[in-house]
Amino acid sequence: MAASWGEFAILRPFQAEYDFLGPIARMCGVDSTVSKVTHGLDEKVENRVQLFPREFHICKTEKWCLMPFQRCVLGISAAFLILCACTQSPQAKEAQYLAKGRKEFARGNYGVAVLHFKNALSAQPRDAEPYFQLGLVYQATNDLDRAASYLRKATGLNPGHTAAQLKLAAILSTSRVREIVQEAEKRTRDVLQVVPEDSEALNLLAVTELRLGKPESAEAHLEQVLRKAPNHLTSSVVLAQARLARKDVAGAEQALKEAAIHAPKSPEPSVYLSGLYLAQGKTAEAEEALHQALRIDPKHGPALMNLGAMQARAGQKEQAEQTYRQVATLPEKQYRPMHALYLFQAGKREEAIAEFERLAADDPADRNVRTALVKAYLAVGHVTDAERVLTAALEKNGLDVDALLQRSRIYLGSAKLAEAETDLNQVLHFRSDSAEAHYLLSKVRQARENTAMQKQELGEALRLDAKFLAARAELAQVLIATGGAQAALKVLDETPQEQKLGVPILVQRNWALLALGQKAEARSGVDGVLSSGRVADALLQDAILRLDGSDYTGARASAEEALQQNPDDVRALNILVRSYAAQNQFAAGLQKVREHARRHPESAGVQILLGQFLSASGDRAAARGAFEAAATAKPDLITAKLALADLDTAEGRWDDARNRLSAVMHAHPGNIPGHMFLAQLELAEGQNGAAIEQYRKVVAIDEKNVFALNGLAYLLSESKQPDEAIKYAQQAKELRPDNPAIDDTLGWTYFQKGLYAMAVTHLENAVSREGTARRRYHLAMAYYKAGDSKRGRETLNAALRMDPQLPEAQAARRIFGMP
Repeated sequence: MAASWGEFAILRPFQAEYDFLGPIARMCGVDSTVSKVTHGLDEKVENRVQLFPREFHICKTEKWCLMPFQRCVLGISAAFLILCACTQSPQAKEAQYLAKGRKEFARGNYGVAVLHFKNALSAQPRDAEPYFQLGLVYQATNDLDRAASYLRKATGLNPGHTAAQLKLAAILSTSRVREIVQEAEKRTRDVLQVVPEDSEALNLLAVTELRLGKPESAEAHLEQVLRKAPNHLTSSVVLAQARLARKDVAGAEQALKEAAIHAPKSPEPSVYLSGLYLAQGKTAEAEEALHQALRIDPKHGPALMNLGAMQARAGQKEQAEQTYRQVATLPEKQYRPMHALYLFQAGKREEAIAEFERLAADDPADRNVRTALVKAYLAVGHVTDAERVLTAALEKNGLDVDALLQRSRIYLGSAKLAEAETDLNQVLHFRSDSAEAHYLLSKVRQARENTAMQKQELGEALRLDAKFLAARAELAQVLIATGGAQAALKVLDETPQEQKLGVPILVQRNWALLALGQKAEARSGVDGVLSSGRVADALLQDAILRLDGSDYTGARASAEEALQQNPDDVRALNILVRSYAAQNQFAAGLQKVREHARRHPESAGVQILLGQFLSASGDRAAARGAFEAAATAKPDLITAKLALADLDTAEGRWDDARNRLSAVMHAHPGNIPGHMFLAQLELAEGQNGAAIEQYRKVVAIDEKNVFALNGLAYLLSESKQPDEAIKYAQQAKELRPDNPAIDDTLGWTYFQKGLYAMAVTHLENAVSREGTARRRYHLAMAYYKAGDSKRGRETLNAALRMDPQLPEAQAARRIFGMP
């Protein structure tokens, strides 16, 4: 993966600006700070503010201020800079910053260029030019959304800025949304009203017309360009595309041949011609066209790359390897790892890794090579080597965001959650708008079973990058799993138009529809996905719909097909068991799971599911064996350990359960299910204070955990701490306003405070939704204290008929003066 532009911003051009800091710093006794500065100028960083956030801040004069020795020199230097700045007019400052920005942009120092252009923007916020230049920078770094945003601002401020109009139209023309392409067409036509013969505008107009299904009009405009500039290669290529759209293959070929005639020293027409031949299956002609391109320029990278790909597809391994070896000798850096990549894909992995290692040693600053080396190490299971490479890079440059992201992925794969979180927080310190960092943090939260924070991180990733498909699909998945199917549907419906028909979005939408009970629409969606391929999730959805329609045979067939694609998918196994249970054949379904678990002993998830079914059927000994098998298959699997602890408690082995849970919490102090389990264990042994502490730990990790909030509130109320109890109960009520357990807790807490009328309101709500004996006892006591002894006694009698043995029964009898 190529490093982003921000990390290649080189601060060397600013060396002279800061040379004056050295002697002053030494005078003030902060030489180490300046050492950081002077040694940091060669680092490739996103921007100067992020380089040394503790030492620097940007003054309003756009110059640097050194924080640690403000008392000594800040006043003098700042006054000097302000005086200099104030002597310039806003127009002069803008011109100065624009000139600097263009210079850095030409050098490829995009991060520094952005700083200058933003300074120009601050000087003249109503001028279109800084916005235009920023649009060019972001376009050059392939951040097209941001580029379009700045270009729109430029054209809004100055509709006559034809260069900005064309750049914006070029970006819009790539959209899959017809209305956006139509906007690009209109903008281009407006430019042509000003400059009717502009080749770039005519060519772009043809592109938009071609996208809008107007090949004849596109062809006419391209021919107009080529009459004036017959060597305009882009127009020749688009003309070929226009003719292909009309199924005029001969005409397309002729357009490219004429381009080659008009540009005899350019290899590019022959490369395009090769692509045309290859699309028609004319491999011999395609290869000859590439050789023609290489006769013109033996070092033409695209021609060599295409030739190597053709040779590899044809099974000409030696020729392909020789071609890629030649590619790797080209001067452009992006070609250096191509031979090693070919070796890796051809199965010569050790040779490939050796070459990657040599390339990385030759140029340690080449992040593309380092990334390829790390991926190669991981592909062959050399995780330690991959981690070593990244750690060494970070020791040299702790601001290397690429290395931090890659290492965090390795840590996640190794279940080193604390280390992964540290790296990702460091990434966000330097690059606060990193959607990938937030996405990976969601993985950390998921591993810790902190669902609320997982949703928050996914939402942030999506806010920063609306096209982050994985984040959108996973956010929808988590929302569905936590009862938010309607919210998930909203998230999915907000998918950018060009992604809406992608399988991940369609599949998640089907899950949301199923959760909402909209089966007819879900049926249509599932059929649509399956018509284009046997997607595993769609097969599961099909099985669920068939099971709902009592088509048990069809449900099993779809579930088994999904299971063949992914033997670890416990959802498919669960559907199989449900299909048998629906026909009163649970034993047959359980046997299916046993057989599958026997075939896949390495699948921890399958072993867990088997253990759950065995435990539900009363076979605890076999269930324990399945859970232990899961723990053996995946030693870090917390679920298996919690399941074993649950068996311990069911069998009265309290000490074993406590020891097992304590070990889990020592290794995973942020695990919420572990804390909740310990809280229940403490309650069962009458240790309310210890249970309160466990609930407090959960709330500290996840302040929106309704079950912990409610449990904590109830225990605090029972412990005669109603004021604090009410705070937590009210928080739970805000999160789940219709939950009867929360109304019971809130009502009982008001009762403890002597607010009996308020207690009655909430307790009536709780009983009306789910009238358990305990809640009826609470309501009976509240009625009595509120002065309604008749309704209180009626409610008490109803509770006594349900369960006279509860502790609340004795408390209620005492209040009513009953024996």
